[in-house]
Amino acid sequence: MGDMEDPDRPRDPPNPSVLSLLINKELLSSRKGQLLLGEVASSFICFVCFCASAAVAFVTAPLVFFLSALFLLFAYSTKFNQRFKGFHWPLMDFLRCVSASIVYFIISIMAVSKFGDGSSKAAGVFGFIATIVFALDFYFIFNELANFLKGGGSHDEPQNTRDADSDSDSD
Repeated sequence: MGDMEDPDRPRDPPNPSVLSLLINKELLSSRKGQLLLGEVASSFICFVCFCASAAVAFVTAPLVFFLSALFLLFAYSTKFNQRFKGFHWPLMDFLRCVSASIVYFIISIMAVSKFGDGSSKAAGVFGFIATIVFALDFYFIFNELANFLKGGGSHDEPQNTRDADSDSDSD
């Protein structure tokens, strides 16, 4: 009985360094977090489909974009981007999304048109879905960057957690 813990005894709080590695629930409920989750999921599914297809030569692009989306999800959830000011995070995220949209669009067209097996077609379809998700992300980032620059800009970065109901196209 000495090894069993008393259920009424309060537990020790978890180590704060371990808590900083967990996904932030506020991020997951935001538009940016949902887009990042969509990017991670669609890139991973596209990667798996390309691995199983005859278009296996295109497997590198989904893997790179999956890892970059996973890194940014981790960075935003642990607020690494606020602690490390060496990069202009929104601009880096914008360039990542633009390049991912273009690359996914090209390899999806090639996978659907040149290869006849079912997994190549599925990889192409999920590639088009990834294209849409990445394009939505760079559209919202572009609007935030444009509003930031229109406002005169300061040394601080624009906020990525803008209210989803706000209309950023109107002045």
